[in-house]
Formats: sequence, C-alpha cells, structure tokens
Amino acid sequence: MRPNTLLALTLSCALAAPAFAQTGTLEKIRRDGAITLGYIENAAPFSSVDAKGEPQGYSVDLCREIARGIGAQLGLAKLDMRWVALTIQNRLEAVSSRRVDIECSTTTWTLGRQRNVDFSLITFVDGGSVLTAAGSGLGRLADLSGKRVAVIKGTTTEQALRASLARYAPNAEVLTVNTRPEGVKLVEDAKVDGFAADRTTLVGAVLARPGGKAYRLLDEDFSIEPYVFTIPSGDHEYRLAVNRVLARLFRTGEIAKVYERWLGPLGPPSALLSATYFVQGISE
Repeated sequence: MRPNTLLALTLSCALAAPAFAQTGTLEKIRRDGAITLGYIENAAPFSSVDAKGEPQGYSVDLCREIARGIGAQLGLAKLDMRWVALTIQNRLEAVSSRRVDIECSTTTWTLGRQRNVDFSLITFVDGGSVLTAAGSGLGRLADLSGKRVAVIKGTTTEQALRASLARYAPNAEVLTVNTRPEGVKLVEDAKVDGFAADRTTLVGAVLARPGGKAYRLLDEDFSIEPYVFTIPSGDHEYRLAVNRVLARLFRTGEIAKVYERWLGPLGPPSALLSATYFVQGISE
C-alpha cells in the first residue's frame, strides 16, 4: 500500500470515529433536547404520582438529578424531561426497545436481566418481606406453612419467595397479582394471609391506603434487592454519564437530602445502604 493511500485511510477512520461515538443515547438526547424517563405509578415512596398526576419519589428525584447532570454534560441550556408511565411487567421491554432512555423505579439488578438491558450504580438496597394482618401471629417464613401468600407476577421477589417457601414452608400456596395495591387489598380483605414485596415498598403501600388498618411485616427478610436504574445496553458513554451524576450525589453527601425527603420517616439509612452510598462515591 502506498504511503498516500495509508494516510488517507488513517484520516478517514479518525474522522469517522467521533460520528460513530455520537450515535448513541447521548446524541439522541442532544438532538431532541429531551430525555425520556420511565416510572411506575404505584411504587411509593420510590415512584408514584402526586395530586396533579406528576411523578414523585426517591427514584424520581434521583432521575431528575441525572437529567439535569446530563444536560450540563452536553452543554444544553435546557433539557426537557418527558415522563412515561410504565408497569412492572413492561418496564424492561420499554428500555430494551428504547421507548424510554432510563427507567426510574425499583428494578432489582440481576445477571439474567443484564442480558437485555444495562444498569446504573446501585441506588438503594432493600429486602423481600411479607405483609400480614397485625393479629395474624405470623412472624417467620416457617409460619407461612399452609397459608396463602400473594406476590407480583414475574418479579425477582416471586422467584425468591418461591425458593424460600420451598425450603421453610413447602405447604404454602402462592398466588400472583399484577400490582402492589392489589396485593395489599387481598390482605385487607383476608383473601390471603400475606403479600410479599420489597420491605420499603410494602411500608409505602400501607401508608398510602386510607383507613389506618394495622399490619405487620415478618421479622426476617427472604431476599436482598439491590435497586438500580435500567438503561439501554451497549452504550457505555451514556452509562458513564448516568453514573457520573449518581457518584457525585453519593460522594458529596447530597444523597442524604433525597433520602430524608422520601424515606426519612422510616428511620436513617441501614448500615448496608450507608456502605453502598460510601463505596459508590467514585471520584472523577
């Protein structure tokens, strides 16, 4: 190959590289002047809607910070936030099909899910528990033998619950539901003995219901649920932009304000969650 030909090919590749790097999610956001964010309406205190129908919650606030941070990274004077209501059943598909740029709720990080989508840094750590009536006398997983327990279909919680019951309460019956309010209502109406979900969202679901009926949670958790934000796979520059914002919130301690706003009434962060914040405060 002649030197002039080699030089031309080298320059061609060098010029093409920036264009290729800008064909991902960040370039889409820059082009549209907007970021599309997905959320779940009934996952308080992480994501829900206020009286005006606007998204709110711990995860929603973190995603707003991410949107503002990405806008700054792209040098945009203004970045619109377009919110899309999703369900637990379609949230991952909405990300993998790129209908939304990020899903801001209570998705648990699993290796199986990572085949189709990518994840942010961990935003919260929760545990799976079972909500029961206050006078049920149920305190441990073994107490659920012969009982009926509801759980949301297709979740990591369902998988963990079935595995735990097979070990500690093999005679328990599992019923599946589509939403948290549906599961709590079954407990309220005494149609099931318990409803399994992440501990913090169970507290949020009870607090959101009128009537003040008394409930209790089991004294033990049956799973660990590391929450993350779901983003399209194969886009490392976008993942870096998302994680850069989260790492800054963890590193500077600004995460404490968001936690206190939405989770403060439940007590201070657990030792595990505090350690998660600390370890992920990655420097620039």
